[in-house]
Amino acid sequence: MPAIVSCHLERPLDHETWRRFRRLQDRFEIAALIRPPHYGEDRALWLDHAREAAAHGPLGHHTHWTSPAHARPTGGDPAARVREEAEWMRGQGLAPTLFCGGGWYMDEEVAETVAALGYTDCTARGLEPCRVRLPSGGLLPELPTTHSIGALVRRRLGPYVHAYFHDYDLLDAKRRFALVAGLARLHRRERASGSEPLAGPERSFSEAFER
Repeated sequence: MPAIVSCHLERPLDHETWRRFRRLQDRFEIAALIRPPHYGEDRALWLDHAREAAAHGPLGHHTHWTSPAHARPTGGDPAARVREEAEWMRGQGLAPTLFCGGGWYMDEEVAETVAALGYTDCTARGLEPCRVRLPSGGLLPELPTTHSIGALVRRRLGPYVHAYFHDYDLLDAKRRFALVAGLARLHRRERASGSEPLAGPERSFSEAFER
């Protein structure tokens, strides 16, 4: 199975954060799981960055429901928010293929929406690739996230690895160094980074997300 590396782009409008992310993405194949813009943010600059990221690796959708700095929902309709963001992104010519809920949030309605959008989800943690059986009877392809920066450096790397980091981690020299060391460790295993959906066992929603 391939190793996967994804970045949760939570500060896509910050110049220095973006510069460091793009520099790293030029060295390694990294899926850009980008947070769509919230009210009042510069959508033109956001689109420039999203298109640039998509030109250099897989593009994903990373919802922050409450605010740029508050990922998990505190009200409203979380599934509708995902659907609205996806429709807007597609209307701008973007074609994300991955999804990860901010704060690792997932509920059954969000999962149904993510599946209907044709996304492969990355919100589950610590599993191997699987297909999540939804209440509707549909299946949601799942590429679970397995390794943080620290785990990537210190833990045993199993047959399947999906490492993640946040864009703001790149502003901290120690975390940036550890991340690069971990990515080099993956590279030495001669495993190709990628984001293609992989076949796997079926799991129930509770098995995937309520662990």
